[in-house]
Amino acid sequence: MKFLLDDTRRRVLRIILVALLAVFGGLSVSAPALGDSVGEEYSATVFGNVKVDGEPIAGVRIVVDGGGYTAETVTDSDGRWSIGVPEVRNYNVTLDESTLPEGISVLEGGATQEVEFGLTDRVAKNFFIGEGERNETSIFDQIVSRFIYGINFGLMLGLAAVGVSLVFGTTGLSNFSHGEMVTFGAVAALIFGVGLQLPLFIAIPIAVALSAGLGWSLDAGLWRPLRKKGLGIVQLMIVSIGLSLTMRYVIQFVIGGATEQLPGFDSPKINLFGAVALSSTDLMSMGLSIVVIIAFAYWLLRTKTGKATRAISDNPDLAAASGIDVDKVIRIVWIMAASLAGLAGVLWAYFRPGIKWDMGTQILLLIFAAVTLGGLGTAFGALIGALIVGVLVEMSGLIIPADLKYVGALVVLIVVLLVRPQGLLGRKQRVG
Repeated sequence: MKFLLDDTRRRVLRIILVALLAVFGGLSVSAPALGDSVGEEYSATVFGNVKVDGEPIAGVRIVVDGGGYTAETVTDSDGRWSIGVPEVRNYNVTLDESTLPEGISVLEGGATQEVEFGLTDRVAKNFFIGEGERNETSIFDQIVSRFIYGINFGLMLGLAAVGVSLVFGTTGLSNFSHGEMVTFGAVAALIFGVGLQLPLFIAIPIAVALSAGLGWSLDAGLWRPLRKKGLGIVQLMIVSIGLSLTMRYVIQFVIGGATEQLPGFDSPKINLFGAVALSSTDLMSMGLSIVVIIAFAYWLLRTKTGKATRAISDNPDLAAASGIDVDKVIRIVWIMAASLAGLAGVLWAYFRPGIKWDMGTQILLLIFAAVTLGGLGTAFGALIGALIVGVLVEMSGLIIPADLKYVGALVVLIVVLLVRPQGLLGRKQRVG
């Protein structure tokens, strides 16, 4: 894993080395190249890798062009490629499909796609490639397969949506920084699982624990003081938007603009039945999501804190008058919501697959859609809404382009709210 900090250190060391040689030897020295790449005299770089089912493909021609600049290279034995570019701007990256093995093609987005630099001078572009002939799968098998994938996506989405619903139910806050809490969990797993090379069964619990600590610190250091000052819901929502932007770009500064992968992201598929094939990672993700959701349901329905949480969601003033420590319960809710978001981030990193600085933002709208569809402030409604959204997103790919598959779920959300404004499990008095 190459962090932005490592790149900065390398550049500083280069400058120091050149300066020392110039002072002591009076030599004209050029900085060494970081690797065998085209356009290595430029500091900005577009890079990626070409793999099929985890196996690298060498000799694939890649072309980068834009702003009057054109350069090309071929992938090495590890499937990797890198092209330096003269300026930070948008470029078109083209994968020459004629150089791919027979029967392999670009599956989504086309062979020419656009890349955009963020705040860093490095950007990754990986094409989704695989077997080009997909017409052999029957419509029925495609429907079943996408339904299973939708359930998997919905379970992961449900973990994040439940946290949003808990926070809204107890505080009335629509937390727009929840997407970054999802990203934080994935990044923490990346640091410990890849950076420190800890086993995943250790790295993932650490990531969830750190996410819980993030939830505690945010409430203790930000949200509780703002509540005590009597800020309204609109002001708090604006603060959450600012917090979202801050966290997002801090994460980008730490890990850069590249897409990183967790160990096992390319585990082979296992044929279950018909055209349904899931990897061991997918199966473990679904199993873990179900176990966590059952444990959460038990906590919410059976424990004293869970019952207090539901009481505050129904009527915070009455709950406080009944002797419930509202601030303490809200603190626990933030910890719980952040933990679930962190775990959802790890699972989302495997489902995409990949970890990127804005990955949580990409599904934030779907999270809010799930919460709204299920009913604002109802945790179980958020879970049901997430499952519906997950299935609709995957199933819509059968009839609309992949780039527009999120639109179908939002259209259904609008239709449902026109018929039932409070959502599936919401109550009318919560609307407005």
